[in-house]
Formats: sequence, C-alpha cells, structure tokens
Amino acid sequence: MFEQVFKNIDDVLRKDAGCTSELDYTEQTSWILFLKYLDALENDKALESELNGKPYEYILEKSYRWESWAAPKDQDGKIDHNATLTGDDLLSFVNQKLFPYLYSFKAKATSSNTIEYKIGEIFGEIKNRIQSGYTLRDIIDHIDELSFRSQNEKHELSHLYEAKIKKMGNAGRNGGEYYTPRALIRTIIQVVQPKIGETIYDGAVGSAGFLCEAFDYLKSKNNLTTKDLTTLQSHTFCGKEKKSLAYVIAIMNMILHGIEVPNILHTNTLTENINDIQEKDRFNVILANPPFGGKERPEVQQNFPIRTGETAYLFLQHFIKMLKAGGRAGIVIKNTFLSNTDNASISLRKLLLESCNLHTVLDCPGGTFLGAGVKTVVLFFKKGSPTRKTWFYQLDPGRKLGKTNPLNDTDLAEFIELQKTFVDSLKSWSLGIKDVDQKTFDLSVKNPNCKETIHLNPIEILNEIIALSDESAKVMKNVKSLL
Repeated sequence: MFEQVFKNIDDVLRKDAGCTSELDYTEQTSWILFLKYLDALENDKALESELNGKPYEYILEKSYRWESWAAPKDQDGKIDHNATLTGDDLLSFVNQKLFPYLYSFKAKATSSNTIEYKIGEIFGEIKNRIQSGYTLRDIIDHIDELSFRSQNEKHELSHLYEAKIKKMGNAGRNGGEYYTPRALIRTIIQVVQPKIGETIYDGAVGSAGFLCEAFDYLKSKNNLTTKDLTTLQSHTFCGKEKKSLAYVIAIMNMILHGIEVPNILHTNTLTENINDIQEKDRFNVILANPPFGGKERPEVQQNFPIRTGETAYLFLQHFIKMLKAGGRAGIVIKNTFLSNTDNASISLRKLLLESCNLHTVLDCPGGTFLGAGVKTVVLFFKKGSPTRKTWFYQLDPGRKLGKTNPLNDTDLAEFIELQKTFVDSLKSWSLGIKDVDQKTFDLSVKNPNCKETIHLNPIEILNEIIALSDESAKVMKNVKSLL
C-alpha cells in the first residue's frame, strides 16, 4: 500500500510546473512527510502523557498542526473536505504563514540538538516549490494515508524512502553525492564493527546512509537494555552536512529509521580549523564517503596543514584529526589518492601511514557508484600507531556493474571473510610499508597474484592481424601443394 502512495505522489508532482526532477520530487515529499511524522510523534507523546496522568505541551500551536490545516477529520475519521484548505488558499497559508512560523523555531530552540531546532532549520532552508495549490492538496491527501504508528510501518516507510534517495542519486549528475550503495556501507560497518557506547561520526553525511545502517547494525544486537536503546537514540550518532537538500533528507531518513531527534548539523565541515579540534570533539568511529572532485577556496584550505583544493583530501585530514586514539574509520575515496604524485597527495599518504594503521584497502570496480564512472577505494584504518603492513583486496564481481546490475551483499561476502585474517588469495595480498617508496609513499593497487593483461594499441593490433593473415596464407599454400 505504502509503495503505491509514494508512486501516486511522484505522479502528481510530475504534473506541477515547479517540480522538474527527481531531486524536486524527493525534496517536496520530504517536508510534507516530516510534518506528517511530527503530528504522529506529538500524538504519541500526548497519549503517553495522558496515560501517566501528566499534561502534554504541544510543540506546534493548534492552527499549525497537521490535523488543523492539512487533514481535518470528520466524525468518521475521514478527511473533511469542507474544512480543508485547497488551491490559492492553501498555497497562501503554506508560503506566508506555515513556513515562517516553523522557521521561527530555530531562534526559540534551547539547543541545536532539539526537535524544535530541527523544525526551524529545515523550514529555513527548504522552500515550497509546488506551484499549484490543487497539486499540493492531492499530495497532502496521499501522505495522510501513511502511518507511523507501528515499527513495521516505519520500517516499510524507511525502505521506500531509501529507494527514493537511490532513484534521486541515480538521476543526478553525481550518483555518489546522495547515494552510497548500501551493500558497500554494510560491508564497511561489518569491518569496522562499531559497538554500543561508542560514538559514530560522518562529517559528509549526505542522506545519512552510513548513520542509518550503523543504527540498524547496532539495534540488531541481542539483549539490548533500555539504557542501550537510549544511548543509541541520544549519545551515539553525529553528522554534518553542507547542502540544504541533503540535510533535510538526512534528517528524514534517520527519523524513518527510528532516531527521533537526529544529531545532524547543517554546516560546512571544512570551514572548521582542524587545529581547534579538542579531545571532547573526537569520535570512536568515523564512516564516510566525502565528496570528491570538488574544489575548495583558499580561505577554506587555510584550515588544514596540507593545503589542497581537493575536497576529499581536506575531509581525510579532518577525519584523521577527529578520531580518538584507538578510533577506527572506513572512508571511501578516489583510487588515484593511492598513487598521485602531487605534493598534497604524497604528504597526505605520509600523514595517514605515520599516524594511523592503514590495515585494509578495498579496491572497488568501476560502476560501484551508479551514475559515476570514477573508481574508488575504501580505506580502513585505526588511529594511534603507524602502519606496518596493509592488506589489499581487489573486488571483482565477475560482471559489469550498472543501474540494472548493482553491487550487492553477496559480491562482498568473500572480502568480509578474508579480511578477518588478512588471507592472501588471487584477489588479495599484503604490502609491507618498508617496501613502499619512502619518497612518494605510492600505494598503487598492483595485484601480484594476477597476471597483467597486455593491452595493445590499434597499430599493434593491426600488425598482429596482418601477421596472422600472412601466416594463414602460407599454411594454405603449403596445403595446396600437398594435394
């Protein structure tokens, strides 16, 4: 049922002049979905307070609650269309009253880690792009069919929302910007193995895929206590995101996965001077796929000891600094990081190898990130002691990856198993850091267990064909002479 509701919403949005892409569809669905969720949350808390004999103070004033403006109900519990706003009246209320009212919560919130602050932040960044009040009315009616009452319903909604994010990522210019393949994320988490009580951070949170999957991984552990669940809700996850749309999607994604007040900050992580990072700011675990290919301004580069315009390299410095001693990380980065000869790349490899134990490198094939042809590696490291040996694994699913044939958990099962004991195989090998060039610290992926394929240029191929043709002609001449 829920799947059909999401399909109906997209069908309606495609007819509106203000929404032209998958990004718009997800953005507009998200803010309406958030308000529906907020209504369910408030009703649950009001009922809980009533059962405990305590009054409940609603976050939103009555006229701004879902039941008042979006979906007033009649005595039978059905939408009372005589009392609902629609057309220009609905647009006027949403744009001129509702959004300014919700944005005002940011200034009134007691701290950034409250639901009030998240409300204000979301509605200060996002805009209603739906131009027709009748289109908006249709979407609200569809979203009102959704329910957040049970865990099963939330679970189904989270899967549908994830599918929406994936679709949006595939449609964008850079698929990896919004969507890291969940099979890869789950694999990274299984290698890093976060534990309840540890803090987990993603400074380039995107749609919060790493944090959501880490939450699911930890929540699936047996015999969790009430204290453990509270720790997971309030004292485990932290993310930062620069872009407004990704910030909103991250919050909605974490809410649907079961985290009521996501600790996601809307900020440009790279504007923080890493020399100002103190012990209290650090984390036990860092999981991230920072944006690569971006170029940062000189004033941003000044926040880092190794200055470079490459966004991913600045993020890697930030992550190393943000790890506690003994902390672990799994970071996705372009594979050219391992071999680039510019001063920044060499200095960063040296920093990583000397300050952390880079114990594992997973080499991913092209097509791992749908919509992005760039090849990537995953760096697994532990902070506090230098690298002595690095284990490499060259992932080869045996097929070409693409939108209709994406990376899956089965593709990564062998890597997870072999990585436990750093086994050598046709796809894996170890490299002693003493054998690495100490001037360049080149860590290129060169599998010693696999014969190198010789690639001929077009002229060489043509010469091969001519030689084979001449040889064939001689053979045929000899055969004829014998007849």
